[in-house]
Amino acid sequence: MMVEVDNMRIMQVLADATNTIAEGEVLQLLNCRDPHVTEENYLQVIRYKTAKLFEAASRLGAILGNATAEEEDAIAVYGMHLGTAFQLIDDMLDYSGNNLDTGKNLGDDLAEGKPTLPLINAMRVGTSEQASIIRKAIEDGGKDGFQPVLNVIQQTTSLDYAKRCAEAEIATAIAAIASLPDSENKKCLLQLATFAVTRNH
Repeated sequence: MMVEVDNMRIMQVLADATNTIAEGEVLQLLNCRDPHVTEENYLQVIRYKTAKLFEAASRLGAILGNATAEEEDAIAVYGMHLGTAFQLIDDMLDYSGNNLDTGKNLGDDLAEGKPTLPLINAMRVGTSEQASIIRKAIEDGGKDGFQPVLNVIQQTTSLDYAKRCAEAEIATAIAAIASLPDSENKKCLLQLATFAVTRNH
């Protein structure tokens, strides 16, 4: 679809996004089964993958809408933080969602050995015993069962922590487009931001 627009600037944005997303995929593969991944490492993967895709999509809309350079950058920042929040909630739903709503089974991320924020926070704030349960589950891909891990996540209120992080990202996203003139389009972007952190699927 974007090729049909025949706009080199559009192609540059897509090429840059493709490169960054591919790099993010490699980083995520390197992080799998690694219980030593930090929150910073985890967020870097999100920013290179989901957030970059949202950022590129937002920037493309601005370019096609003939936005000014300042508006384009503001909308791109909005997209990046929206995408980060979206992924944070996605990772949270892997431990709290309903598989009929989310379309995937609870614990899929754990089965792949993905150290997502609920796990990272649980290891950071939990007891040494709780951290050991999470660490082993990441290394083994949750072979010993999902429930012990879920218990630790709940005991350490790590889902609440992930939700607060997502809400902070959304606050930054909303602030980024605050100076844009009021319009139906801006209203839709604000509604999308709210949906990103309130969704259950």
